[in-house]
Amino acid sequence: MAKKVIFEKKNVLVAGGAGFLGSHLCDELVGTAKVICIDNFSSGSERNIDHLLANPDFVFINHDINLPIDLASLPELKKFKVQFQGIQEIYNLSCPTSPKYFEENRLNTLAVNSLGMKNLLDLAVFYEAKLLHFSSSVIYGLRKNGNENFLVSEDYIGAVDPISPRSSYDEGKRFAESLVQNYQNVYGLDAKIIRVFRTYGPRMPLNDNQMIPDFVNAALDNEDLIIYGNESFASSFCYVSDVIDAAVKVMDHGAFGPYNVGSDVDSSFQKIAEIIISETNSHSQLRFEEEKLFMTELLLPDIKKIRNELGWMPVVTLENGLKKTIFDLQAQKRLHIFQ
Repeated sequence: MAKKVIFEKKNVLVAGGAGFLGSHLCDELVGTAKVICIDNFSSGSERNIDHLLANPDFVFINHDINLPIDLASLPELKKFKVQFQGIQEIYNLSCPTSPKYFEENRLNTLAVNSLGMKNLLDLAVFYEAKLLHFSSSVIYGLRKNGNENFLVSEDYIGAVDPISPRSSYDEGKRFAESLVQNYQNVYGLDAKIIRVFRTYGPRMPLNDNQMIPDFVNAALDNEDLIIYGNESFASSFCYVSDVIDAAVKVMDHGAFGPYNVGSDVDSSFQKIAEIIISETNSHSQLRFEEEKLFMTELLLPDIKKIRNELGWMPVVTLENGLKKTIFDLQAQKRLHIFQ
């Protein structure tokens, strides 16, 4: 379609905008753009975007992105003049991420990384919009898959089992990247990919079988903090604001990528647990148990490419990031108690 005239601010669509990462991205974008947040709460939460609902530059659409959507026909978007201006940018963060409900979400995970990804790419082609896909470090595989070099650069093709118990997520993310690449080749689409490594911060859900929220929850109750691995169990952790900063930089940049986005510092889970116990003044003890499906040691990102090309690197220290995360999770826990 023809290029559209932009009235005041660009229109930006954020698929999965009510999730942990997506809601922080909406916060960042709404200051300079008109934000269309699409989510069906498969793993996101209305709590994450409540503070944005009254903002005139923010519209929430409850929709399953696996189904096509006609944005111009939606009455909620008339004020954004989508029928005249179109959409300038699309961010795709739509994918169930809950380890706790992974089993029941397996088919939906495959669908959103195929049908959902295609629907967003078709919108990008129709509106001649730029698109940024949030992929994952899992496309490289796990440490236990025989990878000798824990630090991986973007040219590493990965080692993933397509029929493993994790395959709907791991292979789903790989297929989504293939869709992005092929749409770029066929349609000349301005599409980009970031591969996000482990991220933490405020708005992570409690009781979701994710280690940092589980640690905080247990510490606040003075219960044992369980590390699903041994004393050497470690991973990298990047604070959410650093990841959002990288995403915006990549969207504004001309290169396709893909770019690794994460911390290249290996942090032991034992150290993280000890920081949380100290920060919460807890009497909890540490306990080690057998590894779980989504509590595994992942590879570390080589971030030279994004640092050299975009000048990005994580700036929030683990200690400061954990303090902010603990504060938010404490507030969540109080809300659960009084509900």
